[in-house]
Amino acid sequence: MKWYPWLRAPFEQLINQYKSGRGHHALLVYGLPDMGDDALVYGICRWLMCQHPQGYKSCGECHSCQLMQAGTHPDSYFIELEKGKSTLGVDAIREITEKLYSHSQQGGSKVVRIAQADKLTEAAANALLKTLEEPPANTWFFLNCREPAHLPATLRSRCLTWHLAIPDESFSRAWLARESKRSPEELTAALRLSSGSPAAALKLLEPVWWTQREKLCSSLEKACDSGDMLSLLTELNHDDAPRTVQWLCFLLMDAAKYQQGVREGLSHSDKLPLVIKLARQVSPAILHSLLYTWFHCRDTLLNVVGVNRELILTETLLTWERLMQPGTPLPSHSI
Repeated sequence: MKWYPWLRAPFEQLINQYKSGRGHHALLVYGLPDMGDDALVYGICRWLMCQHPQGYKSCGECHSCQLMQAGTHPDSYFIELEKGKSTLGVDAIREITEKLYSHSQQGGSKVVRIAQADKLTEAAANALLKTLEEPPANTWFFLNCREPAHLPATLRSRCLTWHLAIPDESFSRAWLARESKRSPEELTAALRLSSGSPAAALKLLEPVWWTQREKLCSSLEKACDSGDMLSLLTELNHDDAPRTVQWLCFLLMDAAKYQQGVREGLSHSDKLPLVIKLARQVSPAILHSLLYTWFHCRDTLLNVVGVNRELILTETLLTWERLMQPGTPLPSHSI
């Protein structure tokens, strides 16, 4: 589990609360993917379980630290999605909460980590809520999630909610420059396409993803020249279609910004000629309609079970071709 430099400040703030006796028994940490919320929570758990913590650090030498490092501490519980499942069921919650009311096997604290807590079923959330309302002594709960709004309000109200904010862009670019040999323009683009999450940007810069993005941009430029938008289907129709469609949406958003005179802060800052081409090819109203159509496409790909991916992508690309024809009436959402 990798530790990132932007975790230090929130880690110390939270540890100070526990050191002063004000630490909340249930902490809900949320943030963007790859921001390191799992490492932050694990670090706090290590400190709480350590028998001889030194400042903000666990000693690393006591029996509890050794058990935590080995992942075998009997008073440390971890709940995560099982392979092939999309929800966290009530059985896993009940199994652990029953153990929490017995004495600590190591005579210290007990910690419960729940990854992707927003995947809890209603029954699981209710079972956890009962435990949070009357928590066992010296027991700490840590929940990670991406969308806190997906958790029941009653469960959120029992937790201290902590947003793991993205670092300043200049800080993130400096970190990326140490981790990657890409150009400054590419580092900035990767960071903005990852909504400011530096570790997610670093993953995007890996050859397999960056090459995929380059192919999409190259194919889009050719499609704009020929008017054959359906030729983009090859670059879009694969298992990572939602990610690729999101890149396409960001390109269209950049073009809309450019039409309004925005020249700074574009997501695809390294693809300015393509952004300009898109901005000059269609009117703002058509661009708005394309954005609506592609965002709807991505939402369908992400949330509709068993969707025919090739069919919806083909339909969306044909809609793009149709909107580019002179005199084509705009859909009602664009009027």
